[in-house]
Amino acid sequence: MILQVLGRAALVAACAGSAAGTGSVPRSSLSVRVDGAWREWWRSNAADSRLVVSAKTLANAIQWRRGATGIEWAEADLSGSGEAWRTKLIVARIDPRRVRLALDTAFAVDAAAWGIDRADSRAVLAVNAGQFVRTMPWGWVMLDGSRFLAPSVAPLVTTFTVARDGMARLTHASVPDSAGVRWAFQSYPTLLAAGVVPEPLRRTGCGVDLAHRDARLAIGVDAKGNLLIALTRFDALGGALDRVPFGLTTPEMAGTMAALGASDAVLLDGGISAQLMLRDSTGVAHHWPGTRRVPLGLVVYPK
Repeated sequence: MILQVLGRAALVAACAGSAAGTGSVPRSSLSVRVDGAWREWWRSNAADSRLVVSAKTLANAIQWRRGATGIEWAEADLSGSGEAWRTKLIVARIDPRRVRLALDTAFAVDAAAWGIDRADSRAVLAVNAGQFVRTMPWGWVMLDGSRFLAPSVAPLVTTFTVARDGMARLTHASVPDSAGVRWAFQSYPTLLAAGVVPEPLRRTGCGVDLAHRDARLAIGVDAKGNLLIALTRFDALGGALDRVPFGLTTPEMAGTMAALGASDAVLLDGGISAQLMLRDSTGVAHHWPGTRRVPLGLVVYPK
């Protein structure tokens, strides 16, 4: 992922009234295939603060399928500007009341070693979590109630926590109290906070590259407390090039999560790191592998 993370003071200075911080989001649009026709639902110059033209258009194109217990999933065909002209969107919706969430790590000598192939036969979903620096996760990590890494503080950082009662939460800008937290990781940039796209994702010069396109991965929470995980893949030549890291911009991914119903959301490491496994209602595992090992994964098990 190409993302510039500035110190908080620098970020504020860059966005506060400077000419550099008043530019609009680079021009682009997104459409979804509905009954064989492309229908636009997101546009960079839309009046909506999320730049969503019609959330209903994308939501209605999502045909949810039953997955394993506590999971629904769907796919949709998107068409966007430039490299995003053919993009597959894969979405999973998880009810944390019906599953058990856990984090998993794996390391080799001087290398990260986690991948979705580490998920055992009990797992119903596995996805890479957070961001990382070299071979280690970036930011705060709690593993089964014990601190593995200390919290980090930076602009547009979101903390994902799973409480001892199993409920998941996204906290923005500040690090939550660790009391009662069983699992936690941090990631960036924040895509949605209480339904609002942060200003640095809506105008240039605020420390985030708004034009860069990549394979994307994000996690969010909707108003009912469900987790939403969305992955994009380049979909040219019948999916033969699905590991090529082409795809959406960060603002486009924020709009995607909003249109899917997330109230809070954050990007996870995308590009060649992005990987997802989920099981359907028959127990068959569907895989979207990455080409790079990572240090941390989120794994979902049935209760």
